[in-house]
Amino acid sequence: MWKYLVNRLLQIVITLFVFFALTYFLLDAQPGDITLQYVMNPKFTPEMRESLQKRLGLDRPVYERFFKWMGNTLKGDLGESYQLKRPVMDVILERAPRTIFLFLTAAIIQFVVGYWLGRVLAWERGTGLEYSVTVVGAALYTVFTPWLALMMIYLFGFTLKWVPIGKFLTAKLWLRAPVNANFIFNRLLLTAFIFAVVAALIYFFTRKLNPHKSRWIRLVGILAALAICVGVWVVGENGVLAFDILWHMVLPIFVLLLVSFSGTMLLTRTTMLDTLREDYIMAARAKGLPEKVVRDKHAARNALLPVFTNFVIGLPFILAGGIITETIFSWEGMGLTLLTASTTGDIPMVMGAFLFIGSLALFAHLFADIAYAFLDPRIRYS
Repeated sequence: MWKYLVNRLLQIVITLFVFFALTYFLLDAQPGDITLQYVMNPKFTPEMRESLQKRLGLDRPVYERFFKWMGNTLKGDLGESYQLKRPVMDVILERAPRTIFLFLTAAIIQFVVGYWLGRVLAWERGTGLEYSVTVVGAALYTVFTPWLALMMIYLFGFTLKWVPIGKFLTAKLWLRAPVNANFIFNRLLLTAFIFAVVAALIYFFTRKLNPHKSRWIRLVGILAALAICVGVWVVGENGVLAFDILWHMVLPIFVLLLVSFSGTMLLTRTTMLDTLREDYIMAARAKGLPEKVVRDKHAARNALLPVFTNFVIGLPFILAGGIITETIFSWEGMGLTLLTASTTGDIPMVMGAFLFIGSLALFAHLFADIAYAFLDPRIRYS
């Protein structure tokens, strides 16, 4: 396993270098530069533009600028954003938690809903329920996301006024807040991580118990852990601020759930149908095991492997694909930052955003490989 990890880490380093090189040279090849934004200003003379290009290093060869950027990146210095006039690392640390918390929450919810529905569809194959849910899921999967998001905003935000719209917080409430939004986002991420660890431990220590008994222990344990996490925020001084952020997340998560759950659902249905044809499923039925045990313990557990892998590998692309969602809902995260930086020629900010997304994607692949070995005992890495 250790030899495999070393080899994979080496592959990640090489892949990141190639990815950054291609990205940097492609960005530099696009016409114009950041100084063109000031050309229309009559006070901005050609001499001033030349001086600004020299200060930003735009007068140097592209390969020299790239290797200087790589050297600074290895030192933890991603440069300064041309547009925001702030260190790129500070911008990423400020906006990444907002994107991670929103899209990770949406991804987990859509995975749970899609996986559960996929199991039901595979077990109810050929029924009216399968046809209706499949048609609805496929329609939502192919719908134009901006149109759906705007319709949801109009219906639930403007017309019914059930949910807040715009930004990720209520401005009047946060004017008197003793902490900033990132403090709350980081604490929410920490709470979610602790809850995930507790849930994983509960599952690990109950996996060898009687299925009926373990199911109830897991349910009670997870509900208790969830109640404790919510209770800590309720009694805390920043609980109102946290729930304000969560309330603003309802509509974006709902839209993301509608457009993405069917992918997991259809994949689960397909893998479940393939699993049901395996010999060990026939053997389980021949033993006289109840259909519920055959479905949940034998078929669904093995069908989960490719679905889980697809989910983990797809997480970075969900985060990277948040440009549309963040733009429509004015959610100031990495997606909106990347869009703004790309349209203004802010190369340091674009490279910093790609560093965040590319690293996340490659390490998600590594995590999926390692998790697969634990989920499937037949897989061993040498």
